[in-house]
Amino acid sequence: MSRASIHPTAIVDPQARLGKNVSIGAYSIVGEYVEIGDDTWVGPHVVINGHTRIGRGNRFFQFSSIGEMPQDKKYAGEPTRLEIGDHNTIREFCTFNCGTAQDTGVTRVGSDNWIMAYVHLAHDCQVGNKAIFANNAQLAGHVHVGDFAILGGFTVVHQFVRIGAHSLTAMGSILLQDLPPYVTAAGNTAKPFGINSEGLKRRGFSADAIASLKRAYKLIYRSGATLDEARSMIAEEAETQPALSLLADFLAGSGRGIVR
Repeated sequence: MSRASIHPTAIVDPQARLGKNVSIGAYSIVGEYVEIGDDTWVGPHVVINGHTRIGRGNRFFQFSSIGEMPQDKKYAGEPTRLEIGDHNTIREFCTFNCGTAQDTGVTRVGSDNWIMAYVHLAHDCQVGNKAIFANNAQLAGHVHVGDFAILGGFTVVHQFVRIGAHSLTAMGSILLQDLPPYVTAAGNTAKPFGINSEGLKRRGFSADAIASLKRAYKLIYRSGATLDEARSMIAEEAETQPALSLLADFLAGSGRGIVR
């Protein structure tokens, strides 16, 4: 069994749990309550702290701060957590905070995400799988991000906003309301700019499915129907086009209203 490789200058608490083939780089620090899964690489000058559980096959680049206490004045030292899945790439200067007692108590990142430099995930964020965050994407607390979402560089997201699966934001977008699945958005504040058709093609969506999503987009944004009316019509069509179910459910659960 291959043991962890720890650089002589790294500081790893004896209580930390390291899996097989874990590599800890020079001057990195791993705290007492940290668990790191097999085959994960931690580069130099990385700090991993708090009640943090990391899956297998992840890569953490230099100067990232992972699992520190939330930036929330109400935080009183509760043993809240950060959980990270498998095969994520986290580039330089990223900051991921633990959750708070005001929410579920855990910040979660799924698997196979590509997270570029200077990305901030605040307390209680929930990130799905196969998302891409470009440089300096910034999430406030309690933000939810769906699978395959792409956030352009310098995207800023208000607290409690939800970002649907397969959606996309342009560089410099500011989201103050929910971004529905499949929709592209841009601007300060962000406005909708159609369906992420190219991304859907790359992920194997059929021409019929994409056409149905375009019709749904027109119902929401161009038909003059209320949001409830549009959702009802989309839910009806979802009986023959399953991709629409995700959109209908998202609209029904939107608490902040959607980007319009």
